[in-house]
Amino acid sequence: MSDQPLLTDQEFDELDRFLMSAHCGDETMAMDALNGYLTAIAIGPVDIPPEQWLARIWGPTPQDAPKFRDAQQSARILELLSRALEEIRVTFEVAPKDFEPLFSVHKFKGKELLDAEAWCWGFLEAISLDKAAWQPLRESSQAILLRAIDLLGAEEIDDAQLVLVDDPVKCHKLAIEVEASVPQIQRFWLKPL
Repeated sequence: MSDQPLLTDQEFDELDRFLMSAHCGDETMAMDALNGYLTAIAIGPVDIPPEQWLARIWGPTPQDAPKFRDAQQSARILELLSRALEEIRVTFEVAPKDFEPLFSVHKFKGKELLDAEAWCWGFLEAISLDKAAWQPLRESSQAILLRAIDLLGAEEIDDAQLVLVDDPVKCHKLAIEVEASVPQIQRFWLKPL
């Protein structure tokens, strides 16, 4: 268990504002993608050191790094990111069933539908930090747990898969599948391989 306090609503908003600010480039993850990214790091098979996962938040190249105002701002954002990750870890340690992914919500034909595309993309970005470590899940009978995440978050999918995500209602159903699969993915890594 961590002794770091959970992010307050104000701190969550502070981090969100920074990610969307002029300090960051176009490639910086939004909060929903960041939540998926940090979730995969928190529940994944190996510990990823901050120096490895931090850079990818800003974009795929070193040039995407944010233009911090000063060292104090840099330290503050790093603290908020570390606490956001720790909050996910603690949730899975204490009450995995209480975990709620940060999905977008869109109105479609008068209904509110979940949109997990950015979250799933972030989750897959974290997997790509150490694909070999995730391979045992991909090669197991539990690989189906990644199906909805792959469908919604992959950069490219084939024509047969496109029909599964060509409608907001289908994507909403996949988002519900993702939410159900995340605690099971975490449990997969807790048992000995």
